[in-house]
Amino acid sequence: MVSTRRRTDATRRQALAGLTGMAGSLLMPAWAQPVPQGEDKTAPPPQVGSLLPLPELTLLDGTRFHAADADGHVLVLYWWASWCPFCAQQSPWMDKFWLAHKARGLLMLGLSIDRKAEDASTYLSKKGYTFPAGLVTPTVARVLPKPKGLPVTVVRGRDGRVLAAETGQLFPEDVEQFARFL
Repeated sequence: MVSTRRRTDATRRQALAGLTGMAGSLLMPAWAQPVPQGEDKTAPPPQVGSLLPLPELTLLDGTRFHAADADGHVLVLYWWASWCPFCAQQSPWMDKFWLAHKARGLLMLGLSIDRKAEDASTYLSKKGYTFPAGLVTPTVARVLPKPKGLPVTVVRGRDGRVLAAETGQLFPEDVEQFARFL
C-alpha cells in the first residue's frame, strides 16, 4: 500500500510539474513574465548536505532576521510571490505548519520575490498568514540566491546544512513530512 501511495504521489507531482510549465506559458508569454529582484534563473536548488549561509534582513513587519538566531534550529526557507498561483495553494499549508511547530523550535523564513514589499505585505495580511517573511533584495540574493522555480522550499538543519530542497508546489502531506527534521 505504501509503495502505491508513493507512486501516486510521484505521479501527481510529475503531472503538476507539467501543468506548472504549461500554465505559466498560457498565463503570460515567456518574454513578459516578471523577473523578480535578485533571481538567478540558472541557480539550482541547494544540495542536500551542503552548508547554507543565511542573510541578515529586515522582515516585512519591520523586525530583523539575524542569521545567528537560526543556529541550533531547524529553519524552513520558503520562496514565494503574491502573484504565484502555486504559492497561493501552498502558502496556507506552510503557515499551518509554522503555527503547529514553532513551539518546538521551528524557525521559518518566507522570502517573497515580489518587486514591491507592499504587494507582499498586503497579500500576507489579506490572507492572515503569520509566518515571518522578507523580500528578496539584491543583498539577500547575494547570500542566498533564489533557486529556479516557484515556490521553492528548503529545510536547513540545526547544523546549517540542507536537509531537503523542493521546487514546485508541495501538497499538505509533503509539507508535514518536514516535521521529521524537528
